[in-house]
Amino acid sequence: MGFSMADKAKLKYRAVVIGTSAGGLKALKQLVEGLDPVFQLPLLIVQHLSPQSDSFLPKYLSQFTHLKVKEADPHEPILPGYAYTAPPNYHMHVEKNGTILLSVDEKVNFARPSIDVLFESAAWVYQQHLIGILMTGANNDGAKGMCQIKMLGGLTIAQLPSEAEVPIMPEAAIALGCTSKVLDIKGISSFLNGQYAKTD
Repeated sequence: MGFSMADKAKLKYRAVVIGTSAGGLKALKQLVEGLDPVFQLPLLIVQHLSPQSDSFLPKYLSQFTHLKVKEADPHEPILPGYAYTAPPNYHMHVEKNGTILLSVDEKVNFARPSIDVLFESAAWVYQQHLIGILMTGANNDGAKGMCQIKMLGGLTIAQLPSEAEVPIMPEAAIALGCTSKVLDIKGISSFLNGQYAKTD
């Protein structure tokens, strides 16, 4: 089930997109561990992976969160209470009807899945109702996507570079002026918890 009309009236944001690369497993673990049990906004996650990787990421993250973590399937609806990870060697897009599209289009920023692909497609669909989070990584994938999210009214958060295992990726977004907030991981989780309306 999706959000009820009452939920939608209370929620400013509808989804959260997250991008990580080098050092991302630890960062994602810390972020989801900090989410309150009532937190239900869907997470869409791109972690740069080798094309030969197995599907370990959902199993790994499931140990640390109440959210249902799964590898994204093509055309499935994006639902509250779920965290979706991009499969190895597939771009993950958000469709206008709120479903997931997977593609094997050319690599973007030398990556497939690409963070920019997810962020830019989600920005057009969710506009001001989207939160974009860019964390540790060794290239500039995601920086342009953060700009797209901000341009369309969404909120963007970069991990504090001094905390990031590899600071290049959040620094790239900050350098472009496309971050609404710069927070450590604990601060990111706390901020997300504050955006979820606790319904009675």
